[in-house]
Amino acid sequence: MKAVVAHAAKDLRIEDRDIGPPGAGRVLVRMEAGGICGSDLHYYNHGGFGTVRLKQPMILGHEVAGRIEALGEGVTHLTVGERVAVSPSRPCGACAYCLEGSQNHCLDMRFYGSAMPYPHIQGAFREHLIADAAQCVPASGLSAGEAAMAEPLSVVLHAAKRAGDLLGKRVLITGCGPIGMLAILVARAAGAVEVVATDVTDFTLDLARKIGADAVHNPTSEADPFAAYSADKGHFDVLFECSGVAAALASTIPAMRPGGIIMQLGLGGDMTLPVQAMTAKELQLRGSFRFHAEFASAVGLMQSGRIDVTPLITHSFPLSDAVAAFEMASDRSQAIKAQITFG
Repeated sequence: MKAVVAHAAKDLRIEDRDIGPPGAGRVLVRMEAGGICGSDLHYYNHGGFGTVRLKQPMILGHEVAGRIEALGEGVTHLTVGERVAVSPSRPCGACAYCLEGSQNHCLDMRFYGSAMPYPHIQGAFREHLIADAAQCVPASGLSAGEAAMAEPLSVVLHAAKRAGDLLGKRVLITGCGPIGMLAILVARAAGAVEVVATDVTDFTLDLARKIGADAVHNPTSEADPFAAYSADKGHFDVLFECSGVAAALASTIPAMRPGGIIMQLGLGGDMTLPVQAMTAKELQLRGSFRFHAEFASAVGLMQSGRIDVTPLITHSFPLSDAVAAFEMASDRSQAIKAQITFG
């Protein structure tokens, strides 16, 4: 089978890999679609991020869906030919964090396409994948592209859970990449009374408005986009910070209401924060990292029609054009989510 393998920055190759039959409790999945994530782009464009660097060739990809092609011994809840969304999260189930229900902090996590450990955890951008049956969530009624969006949607659902009740809240979202766009959809589905989004490209802001943002702002073309929201100590109850840019977070503080919640999703390296201003407003900074139980919820929300991710899938490329897919995914002036199809 063929796979998308990163060797170094800007060194992406389509290579052959062996595949065998699934063992007990596992399934063979014929891949159909895989979305290119921000971490994939870091490996492609820079060879890694922060202290995490490629030390060996690694198959990329963790936002994937496909059809069951073979069942291992003991697998009874899945059927051959069934479309599934495949969770990339494979916690050990035995460490202290797994046992307390915090599987996203597993001490022995095996997350597809991650160079954090060595040897690296190989990813899922491949024509066939042997997965644990427990990773596979039936996705009937969804296209392969929609099913592959379960992973990034899970990231946002986990953040929304940590933010608490959004019903009737005023929500600000900074950064309109795929995660920011999904945050708009999730905030709307959760009952936010107002959703405002910021980004630095008109293309993303136009789409943000179309999918449910009440107002959008471009800080590169507006002198002070938050001036109108800063009276009486602020306007917004919750911020989903999806850019990972320190300046973006700092600029929002005057617009946050006292006691407001800042959900940090964007990963852009270390950030210098306006701690004094945050302290005076009693703002709560909350981190959010990956997901676990939310994966099945993401599939269900898409199946029910409560969340429609199709407007976010802007481009699709065949496996043979993987480099072109990564180049397009890197261009926020015309792409939100670029996906690779596997035949």
